[in-house]
Amino acid sequence: MEDHLLGWLRKLDEERLGRILANRPDAIAAPWPRRLDTLAQRLGNGFAVMETLRGLPLPCLQLAEAALAMTRPTPETLARFVDARPEDVTPWLEHLYDHALAWPGDDGVIHLAEGVTRYWSAPLSLGEPLDHYLNSWSISNDALHALARALGLPAHGNKRRMIARVIDTLGDLAHVKALMRNAPEGTVALLDRFAWEGPALDVDGGRFVVPGTPEKWCADHGLLFRPSWHVAEIPREVAICLRGPAYHPAYRPEAPEVATIPVDPEEVDHLMTLAAPHVVERCAALLDNTSKTPLPLLKTGGVGVREVRRVAKETGCDEDETRLLLEVCTVARLLAWDEPSGGMIPTERFDRWRLDEGSARLRVLLAAWWRMERSSLRKIDGKYGTVLGDDPAGSALARIRRAVLSVLAHLPAGTAFADRDSLMSSVHWHAPLIDVPLLRECAPAVLDEARLLGLLANNALTDLGRALAGLGAKAGDENDDAVPVVEHDPVLAEAATRALASVRRSALFGPDLTAVVTGPPSAELAALLDRTAERESRGAASVWRFTTESVRRALDRGYEADDLLDELATVGTIPQPLEYLVRDTARRHGEVTVSTVGCVVQAPDPALLAEIAAHRRLGRLGLRLLAPTVLVSGAPADRTLAALREVGYSPVPVSDTGEITIHRVRSEEPANGKLILLPGGQVAELSEFPGLTELEAPAHMLAEPAPDPYEHARRLVAAGRSEDAKNGRTWAIIGRMATRLPTAQQSLLGFVVDRGVRAGITLTDGLTATISHGELKGAALDAWCEEAGDYLEFPLAEIVEVRGAY
Repeated sequence: MEDHLLGWLRKLDEERLGRILANRPDAIAAPWPRRLDTLAQRLGNGFAVMETLRGLPLPCLQLAEAALAMTRPTPETLARFVDARPEDVTPWLEHLYDHALAWPGDDGVIHLAEGVTRYWSAPLSLGEPLDHYLNSWSISNDALHALARALGLPAHGNKRRMIARVIDTLGDLAHVKALMRNAPEGTVALLDRFAWEGPALDVDGGRFVVPGTPEKWCADHGLLFRPSWHVAEIPREVAICLRGPAYHPAYRPEAPEVATIPVDPEEVDHLMTLAAPHVVERCAALLDNTSKTPLPLLKTGGVGVREVRRVAKETGCDEDETRLLLEVCTVARLLAWDEPSGGMIPTERFDRWRLDEGSARLRVLLAAWWRMERSSLRKIDGKYGTVLGDDPAGSALARIRRAVLSVLAHLPAGTAFADRDSLMSSVHWHAPLIDVPLLRECAPAVLDEARLLGLLANNALTDLGRALAGLGAKAGDENDDAVPVVEHDPVLAEAATRALASVRRSALFGPDLTAVVTGPPSAELAALLDRTAERESRGAASVWRFTTESVRRALDRGYEADDLLDELATVGTIPQPLEYLVRDTARRHGEVTVSTVGCVVQAPDPALLAEIAAHRRLGRLGLRLLAPTVLVSGAPADRTLAALREVGYSPVPVSDTGEITIHRVRSEEPANGKLILLPGGQVAELSEFPGLTELEAPAHMLAEPAPDPYEHARRLVAAGRSEDAKNGRTWAIIGRMATRLPTAQQSLLGFVVDRGVRAGITLTDGLTATISHGELKGAALDAWCEEAGDYLEFPLAEIVEVRGAY
């Protein structure tokens, strides 16, 4: 099958090959192939074919399945089989060709990728072709002669010709009908059951050896075959004949129409500008809350309902919003598990995120939702799932999310869907491999999540939603460590900037100690007012009220009265009552102080304690003399004991009851890296990422971009033309240039060039590299280097070792 595909690829022009590469980004993922034979291997990969099938609409899959059920299908015969006009079939066949899932042969016969044939083990509920049974090792020559005689066919000639005659006879409707006239009673009902309910059914094996029974007659005439005693199968050609000339597989070349109603685009745009800033603001508030109170996890995994409600109450979010944003922040790597804290806390990426401009912060959240493999608001048996708990549906949920938004994006401008059932029908047509019950279960949750994120308003996609839907599956996988393309997409960036254009960065301070923001507040403004006042309402206008308690809370965080008033003055004019409140609260702030003490040092000799307090090498302990015989240390007891012993004193630990206790010093275990908790219970240790400290989040850097599909198509076509000229030169060049290598290692290096295999090499200066997909360029090997993530040139004369890499 791969040879057929390679032969077709060699005949393609640059335009068609470029379309294939554009539709199959998996084929030019790093290391991108530089030869057509390598490309054919990529395109024929079973897993990649299956993933490509998931993105095709219903007509493509129906045509592929129908073609699999036919013998040597052509566009004309396939159109007749599905009872459609050739012009209704051709566009969808071209769609299959443009994804390299099917291709035409020189004789017009349609070939299908091997991964496609594996997906449908019984296309159209039909069994294996007659050729499969007649060429089986279990069919002897004597049995084949007996079958030919039973069908009234000549029993002479070689086996291949005899099989061809049997196939022609049993695949012809007129011959099968004539044959059935002499069949025992009950044969028609038996074969009809196999033709429509088969291809394999349980049977009574004894009836296949009793003369005169329908079962034995069918077996003797090649209409049924038994792979085992109690199972019988009907061949594909026989089943199609029995279904009759009126039988045609289902084929729907037109998508079902979605019922729509008109909506006001300006109102949709306005609702987007209210929702988008709210999402950024609430995420910041939620993460600030977890930085103060780490979010504990249940023993069974995930966040408990009580914790969700607590966070919702403390941050002013509703529960649905809290559920969604917790999971989005976790997938965005803004929130992670921290062992010392015993809960989920913000990562250092959150510190970088909050300093970024608003549009970038919003895109990080949307990109996380786009690839999130959970549905936060999906209810099963009337109950929500556990936040950050396990969800067996996994990646299917991300595909549902993308399919729903894709259909909504194709609705005419100024319209919204009016009927959820028609929307689901259209989604199923565009993504037929999605499980329908799961789709109907998850779609309401997807729509609710989209509304909360500002992607959907009044049942119509906003500009933000259309920009996200246009990115298709480019978001990547939930567990990808590289920043997905979504965050840097220019169309989404423009839409995100528009969505945040109406944010208010100033407030109206009233003499009644209120602050009013007439519109969506920016995240910075909301954070400032949340730190210094109590929020009373939110919506089109948000209101905060300053109280003695709220001002004292701000002062507790380190504000001075003048600093607090200066910061508030940057967002509005400060009225006199508010200034009086701040200064009066600041005047009484600190009347009583509370200090943290690590441990207490006692001795009956005041001179000894005075000497210890004045010791220069003990300054790091923060020692303070409270009384002549009482000294306090800012460090814990174990550190204070160690420091005192280090400078020559002989202290002993005392328990809380006053008794002297001696503890053995235990070696500290190495600090564990912070763990990222991913939905589904998966974790990843941050210390595994090179170049990062244990408190850093993984590096979210853009991966090396794949080449432009059309430019790469030109290179492949040019390489295909010169490929014949290079054949046979590989071994000669390597043998002449790579003189430091023994013969066996030269051969392995040749496989790197001719077959793209993976190997490890060592150069004269001791550098090592893992390479593959090599080409010879003069006296150098141009190969993909996994360590560099790019193609590099290695002088053949400087390679001193080649070893297999597995």
